[in-house]
Amino acid sequence: MDTNPIPVLTVQTTPYDDQRPGASGLRKKTAVFESRRNYLQNYIQSVLSSIDLRDRQGCTMVVGSDGRYFSRTATEVVVQMAAANGIGRLVIGHNGILSTPAVSCIIRKIKAIGGIVLTASHNPGGPGGDFGIKFNVANGGPSPDTVMDRIHQVSRTLEEFAICPDLRIDLSRLGRQEFDLENKFKPFRVEIVDSVEVYLNLLRGIFDFGAIKGLLTGPDQLKIRIDAMHGVMGPYVRRILCDELGAPANSAVNCVPLEDFGGQHPNPTLTHATGLVESMKGGDFGLGAAFDADGDRYMILGQNGFFVNPSDSLAVLAANLSCIPYFRQMGIRGFARSMPTSTALDRVAKSLKVALYETPAGWRFFGNLMDSGRCSLCGEESFGTSSDHVREKDGLWSLLAWLSVLAARKQGVEEIVREHWAKLGRNYFCRFDYEGIDPRAAYYLMRDLEAVILDKAFVTQKFAVGNNVYSVEKADNFEYIDPVDGSVTRNQGLRIIFTDASRLIFRLSGTSGGAGATIRIYAESYERDPERQNRETQVVLGPLIAIALKISDIHERTGRRGPNIIT
Repeated sequence: MDTNPIPVLTVQTTPYDDQRPGASGLRKKTAVFESRRNYLQNYIQSVLSSIDLRDRQGCTMVVGSDGRYFSRTATEVVVQMAAANGIGRLVIGHNGILSTPAVSCIIRKIKAIGGIVLTASHNPGGPGGDFGIKFNVANGGPSPDTVMDRIHQVSRTLEEFAICPDLRIDLSRLGRQEFDLENKFKPFRVEIVDSVEVYLNLLRGIFDFGAIKGLLTGPDQLKIRIDAMHGVMGPYVRRILCDELGAPANSAVNCVPLEDFGGQHPNPTLTHATGLVESMKGGDFGLGAAFDADGDRYMILGQNGFFVNPSDSLAVLAANLSCIPYFRQMGIRGFARSMPTSTALDRVAKSLKVALYETPAGWRFFGNLMDSGRCSLCGEESFGTSSDHVREKDGLWSLLAWLSVLAARKQGVEEIVREHWAKLGRNYFCRFDYEGIDPRAAYYLMRDLEAVILDKAFVTQKFAVGNNVYSVEKADNFEYIDPVDGSVTRNQGLRIIFTDASRLIFRLSGTSGGAGATIRIYAESYERDPERQNRETQVVLGPLIAIALKISDIHERTGRRGPNIIT
């Protein structure tokens, strides 16, 4: 411990009016945090001040990052401000690195008051990229709306922040570091912990590691290709899949976390994980997976690059949970999906006679269901799946769940997915992302579209496209009443549901982080006939997309010729 107490300073500041956190915290261009005076400090103070002073004094918090550019600077500021604001103990990942699911895991394990995650998820990094700050609460999950509102209220009126600018920590040294602060009765403590260990111990209690190891090392060895995309997952993949489960070292690629993710977009999609997609096409690997920057999103590919749509991945895992010891022991309490996610999960829930919850997009809505014992597995179409072992989406958990299914069923990825379709039907699904749209244009487009679909006459509409005729059964702006606390969340996306179970959904996304707004259009069509389950997704959904473009007028109103990304 230092012999001279470290001064605690109060610094005058001016509030910013753009620090309202979204579903994934506050996400901006890195330059905003780096160049605007006290921008980072203001937001950290707003987060800390949102915690009641009595709860804050002497409490424990967790801090982690995905290793992107500016993370080390921001981690140091978080430490200096946590100390000055009366936090008693910080638990930080080695070199500042912790995946988002690992942060959730540690919060729950040590009963911390919450955690700060420095990440912009799947957005690009580097000086010209994005940076973000998430605050997870005591259950390990993202902040609910009430907490985000409180943070925003503080940020709008903030006049000062507290900081210990002379406090320095060594993120590379595992173990405890203690500091004496001026006017503090107790020393401030920082613990640098192994980034993987606590999370790995949790996974050991969920999966049959012996069975997975047998799959990856036995005589009929499954060859896998795992792409960490130079994000936080590198250390986890090497330690858990290679060291613990025996996958050959060359199974894992891009495992060194880089501040700019190697100049790539750390997003596990067909558009961005092109290296993985190419390596899978040759047929050498039976399973491929990629993770995003902070490790909560994942993509699964089968042999020859067979793509598993995230909605299908969620449904297939739900149908096969009995392959995982944790669920054989705990039972299955229910499933949940975000509203835009395909209804494939609903069919599994019906077949297993378990409850199904449809929530707004945003992982925080699943937390209440899980905390109240209503939900065992949940997921979103945006490449996120998890169970009630943590309160975040969990990419590595999802991969280990898939490996558990492959080990138990002794079949390949594609065979398992196709059998699932044959049994329960196939939900063709795609998403169009229009990014960087002028926010005013996006707002008025959604407002006018809502007026169209909520008009009483709209529910009697029929749309003819080629040989297809779609009759509207229901149209609304999705509203969610939380079954646990009764809270109501409105304006969560425009839905058009047709009589044949096809759906069109329009949403303004809150997670882009960069300039402009993102409008997402989702199309879904259900096919029961196995003879018609091998058609191209774009062919099947083409008529629905045509209807969506016509009624929204999105190309004319935004000047776009098409979406930035099709998933």
